[in-house]
Parts: sequence; C-alpha cells; structure tokens
Amino acid sequence: MAFDDHGFVVGDGVFETVATVARTPFALGRHLDRLRRSAVGLRLELTTDDTTLRTAVDEVVASHPGKDELRIRITVTAGRSPLGSRRGDGPLTVVVAAGPLGTVAPTAAVAVVPWTRNEHGALTGLKTTSYAENVLALDLAHRRGADEAIFANTAGELCEGTGSNVFVVLGDEVVTPPLSSGCLAGVTRALVVEAGLAVERTIPIAGFLEAREAFLTSTSRLGQPIAAIDGRRLPPPGPRTAAIAAHLTSLLRTTAEP
Repeated sequence: MAFDDHGFVVGDGVFETVATVARTPFALGRHLDRLRRSAVGLRLELTTDDTTLRTAVDEVVASHPGKDELRIRITVTAGRSPLGSRRGDGPLTVVVAAGPLGTVAPTAAVAVVPWTRNEHGALTGLKTTSYAENVLALDLAHRRGADEAIFANTAGELCEGTGSNVFVVLGDEVVTPPLSSGCLAGVTRALVVEAGLAVERTIPIAGFLEAREAFLTSTSRLGQPIAAIDGRRLPPPGPRTAAIAAHLTSLLRTTAEP
C-alpha cells in the first residue's frame, strides 16, 4: 500500500475477516456480500467481481501450506489520494492477506467503556478500516483486566463489542440488539438469528450490566461465554449458550456456505 493511499492516510476503506476451516473459507459468500454493502455505504465503487475475489482468497490460502486454520483479510480502500480527506480519482486498492487464526479462550471478561456508538452516524453498520475508536476502547478494557470492550449506543442501549456481537439470555429467550442499535450485522450473529436460536430486541445497558448469562459471537469467537462484566463474575454458561456454540461448531464442520 502506497504512503498516499487513502486507506493509510485517513482509514478510508472497508474490510472483511474470513476464517478457514480445513483450508476452506467459511461463509465467504456472506462476507463478500457484506463487503459490497460496506463499500456501497462508503461510496466506493468496487468493480472487482466475486469470482476474482474468491480466486485471490484461494491463492492466498494455497500460499500457506500446512495451515488449516487461517484468518483471511480482504481490504478495499479508496486508493491513492491527496494527503487529506479529499479522495483522489485513481483505482481502488484491493488486498487479500492471511495470518494465523489463533486460539480463542473458552470464556471472555468484558468491560463496558464510557464512549458510545452513534447509531445515527454515517458509518453505522459498515465494516470500515476506521478502527481507532475500537483500538482505544479495547486498550481501556485490557487495562481493566477484560478481554473485550462493550459499547452502549447514544440511547443507552446495549450495542456491540469492538469486534463482536453480544447476546444475553433473558428468561427463556436469547436476545441480541437489533441492527437499529447501531451494531454491525455480524455474519455469525445472522447465523444464530436465522436458525431461530435468538431474537432481536433492544436491551438497556443497565440490563446487560445485571445479566446472569451472556456470550459473544464473531468469526473467531463463535459462541464465547462471557465470564465477567465489569469485574462481576457470571455463573458458568447455561444450556442455551452451550446449544448455540454447538450449533455454530456444527456449521463450521459441515458446510462452507451456510
């Protein structure tokens, strides 16, 4: 990436992270669909077709022999531009890269940060490369001994983590914030909701702080139980969390395009 690429200069880009299982990208079609939705939202004219992107992903996977589980990163930026907010008129930059998927802890501690997501913002619902807010929030969470930071939105409702969606078990229901809360339309989140394993409903952040059972979803986390909220320990995960984690694990093992 050039020094004057707008993705480097001001974070003007979108991206997707895809996990491979047995060297096969999981839910790549869904990720490419979201990449295009994010590009449209950021007014980036992504003309590279899905066949070309899939071929690039396959080539990157092939360049990592012996690695069954990879983290594939597909990034699209506005390309070379002036050193400021104004975009240039050059072609977009498209990069496909890979690294180790890494291991995920069996549970996560979370901390609610003092900053809010703006559910009415220009970037709401877009997976952009403008991640400085997430970096700062995650750093604060780590300073507090937590693994993930949780945001409320401007209405005081539970929204999302820095790289995860949040689910809360309320009585007999598993509930996750609706997209209108400002959260990202997570691919793993959608798989849970579409399977009828959770419903969408606004959750006051105060209600989340008092939750007895909750978990996170993302490309790598699947259904990761939350073990503590702001230092308050939660009981061991119950059967609803375990069932959803088992459902997602089964999808990973049986289908590449759920």
